[in-house]
Order: sequence, then structure tokens, then C-alpha cells
Amino acid sequence: MKDTKRLMSIPGIGEITATAVVATVNDAKHFETSRSFAAWIGLVPRQYSTGGVVRLGRISKRGEKHIRTSLIHGARAVIANCKNKTDRTSLWVKDLVERREFKRATVPLAAKNAD
Repeated sequence: MKDTKRLMSIPGIGEITATAVVATVNDAKHFETSRSFAAWIGLVPRQYSTGGVVRLGRISKRGEKHIRTSLIHGARAVIANCKNKTDRTSLWVKDLVERREFKRATVPLAAKNAD
């Protein structure tokens, strides 16, 4: 319950997404970093690094489809409602939408929410 409420404090994550994440991931300590969790879902590429050389793998869609879809829908809602806001995240999202298009900006925001 406490974990669900903490996740719901993030913009773009509602009750359904938060309960799905908590139900699917019993213990978050199984993931070394938050980026490995985002890679497990299928939002960012897997990272293989040895000796300081970082190699990015592929984005696999083998991860949890329901969580990935819910995070992307939440990111769409955040992007659609950030037009008149001036907080740090909204400014980052506006800049991201200018550099890319609306749909291509949803995945980085969803990955950031997963982190």
C-alpha cells in the first residue's frame, strides 16, 4: 500500500499502473539500477559494460506489456497537460516535444517515470 501511494505521486502513474508494478515486481532489489528495470519493461535498451566501455543492446518487447503500455499512456496524458505549466519536468517535456514529435516524446518520459 505504501509503495503504491509513493508510485502514484509521480505524474503519469495512476492507481492501475502503480498496482500493476507493485504486483509484478515483488522486490525492487532484484534490479541493480532503475535503468535495468526500465530495460526489463522494454522502454530502454539493455546496457552491457565492461572495462568502462558501455555497449547498448536492443530494446526488447519481451518485458511486461501491460506496465509498458500503462506507462506510455500516462506519459501521453502528462505531455498533453503540460502546456501551461512551468515546473522543471514540464519545461523538459516541452523541450523534448519541440525536438521530437509528440508520440516520440512519450517513450523517454515513460522511461523516466519507470526510473
